[in-house]
Amino acid sequence: MSRLFQPLQQRGLQLRNRIAVSPMCQYSSIDGMPDDWHRVHLGSRAVGGAAVVFTEATAVSPEGRISPQDAGIWNDAQAGAWAPVAAFIAGQGAIPAMQLAHAGRKGSTYAPWRGSGEVPVQDGGWQVVAPSAMRFDADYPLPVALDRDGMARVVADYRAAALRAHAAGFRIVEIHAAHGYLLHEFLSPLSNRRDDAYGGDFDGRTRLVREVIAAVRDAWPEQLPLWLRISATDWVDGGWDLAQSVELARVAGQLGVDLVDVSSGGLDPRQAITSGPGYQVPFAACIRREAGVATGAVGLITEPAQAEAIVADGDADVVLLARELLRDPYFPRRASKALGVEIEAPPQYLRAWER
Repeated sequence: MSRLFQPLQQRGLQLRNRIAVSPMCQYSSIDGMPDDWHRVHLGSRAVGGAAVVFTEATAVSPEGRISPQDAGIWNDAQAGAWAPVAAFIAGQGAIPAMQLAHAGRKGSTYAPWRGSGEVPVQDGGWQVVAPSAMRFDADYPLPVALDRDGMARVVADYRAAALRAHAAGFRIVEIHAAHGYLLHEFLSPLSNRRDDAYGGDFDGRTRLVREVIAAVRDAWPEQLPLWLRISATDWVDGGWDLAQSVELARVAGQLGVDLVDVSSGGLDPRQAITSGPGYQVPFAACIRREAGVATGAVGLITEPAQAEAIVADGDADVVLLARELLRDPYFPRRASKALGVEIEAPPQYLRAWER
């Protein structure tokens, strides 16, 4: 039998296969509220046969957004608007999942098709925060370094967001600590120049991430999985690297993280990425092997045989697809045909899938 289409048990949940919809920003919200776009966009991927359907990076606070058009989960009205989205995903047999995020110094920027760089306060922007007062790039906003009270608020915001996500019907939450956003900024010595307990060595730079994991795990039901997304390397000399990622994954597993979603880059514009099909899979394989935790693989995974091999070879437990699922929401159904596996189709679509 295809390994890609074998179920995966995580705590009290069973994934119907090993394909997940990766979080993909839609930049289509007003005041953080999801709307019909999100319901149709995410719902169609659930109909398409994926096991897990993630929301976009969903901000835990207003200043945690990447752009003014980002979705959020910092108030109860947003949680109420997310509830029908989660219910529809679950109704199609997929697991509704939410990525909890804080953009840090990469916040208050324009949606990609609206421009680039900093959104001024008068145009809806805000003061961004970071571990240190260092811009991401020349046209990005200058952040204020978080003090102890600010870091405590970040932890509390993640915890409150997890509670709202569960109330809205989501059954997996993922902590976003990748791609140069706030938690990744604390991890990397390139962006974290602090000289207090939250900077310096590995223990200091990982402290805020560990506190967020502990707070979310405490708020999140014991029977439901918690995932963590990391960038395995900054692709810059002297930055966060694979060896540190292995150690963080090991610690995260001890704190109750059930799967590490392994991406890379995003922290520093000097990054020199060697790209190609499956180029990030070796990171997931290394972390799975050396840290002893389940992993998810991402990065130019576009073909059924490729996705099958990643899981069958033990490189990762799950594949998370992004652009390929934008091109084809029904990739899981196409993959099942290619791999000779019969999967259940919605009755409304049987005329297409029985042939």
